[in-house]
Amino acid sequence: MASAGAERAGPGERAPGVLLLDKPAGLTSHDVVNRVRRLTGERRVGHAGTLDPLATGVLVLCLGSATRIAEYLADLPKVYRATVRLGMTTDTWDAEGRVTGEVDATGVSRGAVEEALGRFEGRIAQVPPMYSALKRDGRPLYRLARKGITVEREARDVEVHEITLEDWRPPEVVFRVRCSKGTYVRALAHELGEQVGVGGTLTALVREGVGHLTIAGAVRLAELESAGAGWVRYLLPAAVALQHLPNVILDAQAITDVQHGRTVALATPADAGPLCAYDGEGRLIAVMRRAEGEGLWQPAKVLLGAV
Repeated sequence: MASAGAERAGPGERAPGVLLLDKPAGLTSHDVVNRVRRLTGERRVGHAGTLDPLATGVLVLCLGSATRIAEYLADLPKVYRATVRLGMTTDTWDAEGRVTGEVDATGVSRGAVEEALGRFEGRIAQVPPMYSALKRDGRPLYRLARKGITVEREARDVEVHEITLEDWRPPEVVFRVRCSKGTYVRALAHELGEQVGVGGTLTALVREGVGHLTIAGAVRLAELESAGAGWVRYLLPAAVALQHLPNVILDAQAITDVQHGRTVALATPADAGPLCAYDGEGRLIAVMRRAEGEGLWQPAKVLLGAV
């Protein structure tokens, strides 16, 4: 259930909600956040998952009190379309880095690439790139990398739900991947090159979706900025952004209890995770989490009147 009605702004905020942006290449996610702050006049703007400057596509921004729901969006699976140049390697594993090697890749077959991609499916241990925002002793790895320092990075488990070869135009290949939060597509490109024996570098990346939020519904940054005060028409209500969560409808007493932070009994599946609670008119009351005791739930975020 999702209500598309206007959200209520809290004190000092312009209009809470979620912006689905098609990020242009060349900007960091922080650059985009700053530009949206200037455009909207809203100080509280956060993103649910960064994109590298090279990348374009879906960047989910939460404005005002809607920043409280970012955690429920950040964990959604992502879909990317990646272009890889075989036979070329760089120190960043993408086209923004310094070229460290070039070899002839004409001997690589389509079958070899498809076989290599197939090895990535499932739960894999992935070593993050040195040029990343991960920290070692409080310092981002990319700052160490810029000084020529390489340190051991612990492999992290990520999930590649599906990966397919989309286009074969050697030495470039294009693959689409649906993967979990925390997956470095640059690392997949690098590993693909290693697997086929010639090296590889990510040259273009488009994030096509974050869960149910797809690029088809995203607005380009230039279009958003040209809209002036009309930018608010691109805001999504929290209920739309959270429609991937299961939902329940509360009666009047339960609504009162939830708004006062009290635990309520709900008839839900035994394995249900966070869920959205609505009133009978389709207004989002709260995001609920399990409490101690069978069938008991407590409000994690009370949202009615906030987002």
